[in-house]
Amino acid sequence: MTDSVTTFNIDAPRWEQNTFIGRLKHFFNITDPRTLLVSEHELDSAKALVESCRAGTVPPGTSEEQLFYAKKLYDSAFHPDSGEKMNLIGRMSFQVPGGMAITGGMLQFYRTVPAVVFWQWVNQSFNACVNYTNRNAASPITVKQIGVAYFTATTTALATAVGLNLYTKRAPTLVARWVPFAAVAAANCVNIPLMRQQELINGVTVTDENDNVLGTSRRSAIKGITQVVISRIAIAAPGMIVLPIIMERLEKYPFIKKIHVLHAPLQTILVGGFLVFMVPIGCALFPQRSKIAVSHLEPDLRDSIVAKHGDKVSYAYFNKGL
Repeated sequence: MTDSVTTFNIDAPRWEQNTFIGRLKHFFNITDPRTLLVSEHELDSAKALVESCRAGTVPPGTSEEQLFYAKKLYDSAFHPDSGEKMNLIGRMSFQVPGGMAITGGMLQFYRTVPAVVFWQWVNQSFNACVNYTNRNAASPITVKQIGVAYFTATTTALATAVGLNLYTKRAPTLVARWVPFAAVAAANCVNIPLMRQQELINGVTVTDENDNVLGTSRRSAIKGITQVVISRIAIAAPGMIVLPIIMERLEKYPFIKKIHVLHAPLQTILVGGFLVFMVPIGCALFPQRSKIAVSHLEPDLRDSIVAKHGDKVSYAYFNKGL
């Protein structure tokens, strides 16, 4: 075991997080769908190795590459706050296989109201599971609040999808194909803020550059949640906007018309191709450790920071969440 492994900081990002490319590499790593195939035993072993490294007792013969891989598995399967193993469906690494199946269904079965209702309900149930699994453990949410968020987001998605579906009956086919995206975007604007309402009510913890706690800020919570909403919509946008254009063109060819039964699997595979790239890209749009100028914080918190630190602290930092 080398000295570098002995002093290895397992929680330090492998790539620079102040650049988009660095964040992109990081999220390609932890959203890798292949981690879903790793056994429970291997995941538990990875967690044990990560915890050993944090305690400064790395097993002899362990290489840095083994530590990096253990951290990759740990980040993909265990909650960053509680350390508890997350359910498989709620993991970010499940976003590609789960998202491609559901989005493929929404894009293929958009013509009838019952199909629209079913697929929007499935999508919002999936989103609720992801949001709950990746919730901020420092801002607990009650079962009632989870239920309200789920019901409201599902209702919003259904109202948008069914309303636009009926409204676009006489519109060009391509316009109707874009209805599922409008519903998904609208639901994200409702679901995420409601699921993280405790952060909006009580604020999130903000620190200085050296992780010294400065207080709690609702304005920081608003900024973080807004960034997450934008990221989620960005993840869905290319597949749900560009793919309908592709399918519209393909369906004009006679041989494509003859294999109508294969349209749904084809769209699902194509959506998967988009999501493989868009999940990490969407997550990487904004730094995980976000910052806000002290001058933009609530007056009482700003005054408290200035009184204690003078002009030495220009920015406050916080975890925006996923």
